[in-house]
Amino acid sequence: MDPHTASRARDTEAVHAGRDDLARQGLHAPPIDLSTTYPSYDSRAEADRIDAFAATGAEPTGPPVYGRLGNPTVARFETALARLEGTASAVAFASGMAALSAVLLARASLGLRHVVAVRPLYGSSDHLLTAGLLGSEVTWTDPAGIAGALRPDTGLVMVESPANPTLAERDLRALADACGPVPLLADNTFATPVLQRPAEQGARLVLHSATKYLGGHGDVMGGVVACDEELAGVLRKVRFATGGVLHPLAGYLLLRGLSTLPVRVRAASANAAELVRRLSADPRVARVRRPRIGGAMIAFETYGDPHAVVGAVRLITPAVSLGSVDTLIQHPASISHRVMAADDRRGAGVGDRLLRLSVGLEDVEDLWADLDRALGPAAPAAPTVPAASAPSASVPEAALPDAVVGQP
Repeated sequence: MDPHTASRARDTEAVHAGRDDLARQGLHAPPIDLSTTYPSYDSRAEADRIDAFAATGAEPTGPPVYGRLGNPTVARFETALARLEGTASAVAFASGMAALSAVLLARASLGLRHVVAVRPLYGSSDHLLTAGLLGSEVTWTDPAGIAGALRPDTGLVMVESPANPTLAERDLRALADACGPVPLLADNTFATPVLQRPAEQGARLVLHSATKYLGGHGDVMGGVVACDEELAGVLRKVRFATGGVLHPLAGYLLLRGLSTLPVRVRAASANAAELVRRLSADPRVARVRRPRIGGAMIAFETYGDPHAVVGAVRLITPAVSLGSVDTLIQHPASISHRVMAADDRRGAGVGDRLLRLSVGLEDVEDLWADLDRALGPAAPAAPTVPAASAPSASVPEAALPDAVVGQP
């Protein structure tokens, strides 16, 4: 590791990682290399480089070969993300789901098709595992059951923390210990390396839907896995074989997004904290969730119709995805987690009244004004019940009015 970059702070890495050679080349902005193929007049040397890649999956030395094998602009983003996550390597893909698929295929190539996973996960991740579309078999368990669920053919343990969409948090160090020699994959999309670095807590694979916070502007799609070089080599070979490559322009936009990631996360987190304070005190809201580590994601349940809230916002955008500079709201049970079976969805805590809010960089007063209007009028106060006929403490919750159950 370069001694000049070894001790740099995370904010500095966000700005400079992947760009350290630019000034020496007389450049300031990273170039975008859109070539799909590259000239080579020494076919014998080319054959040797292809053989070396096939054996190890290591990035070829020397000039590029072909766009499916690697791209200089994408490589800059991979370098930067690995530095931010504190891993030796990172491998970028066309989307977060392409990245997860590559991990499953890489483990299956070793005969390790069994996955142990903890709900909730992103709905499409859940579906990919449950449906066995890539030949994998999944055992769902709670964190305490991981060690007991491992089998000789277990190739991966998967967790998301904070989880999508409930924001449940997991003790990654404890989970990594429970995995033994099986790699732990932690989806770090919600937290980003600004709030936590799972590799420091024992995760061998750190997954991002780069479409979200890493890009940060809702205009680029990508995925990336940060990991050690041994695992990265296998992932590169899977990427080459399956073609799930990240486009160079997307690599450029993601590298640019990383430069403002810490500033965006901190500013959006401050907005989220204020909205949580107001929502928690609002009689129209049954429950509010925000991770202990902070961040800009909020999950809350309404007493009223959540679909009416989604339909009534005007400043906030009703849309899937998250992590953009603008605020997005969605109803997970209808969209992002609809692909799950209803019982599985509810069992994972994704209730029918749950709304997910990805807080952006707008003025918090404008955001609150929009949410306040969308939540609608407060329910009228219940009439005073005479003491003699008031429900006793033994009345079950299910028998009480909705406005009483779970009220903060």
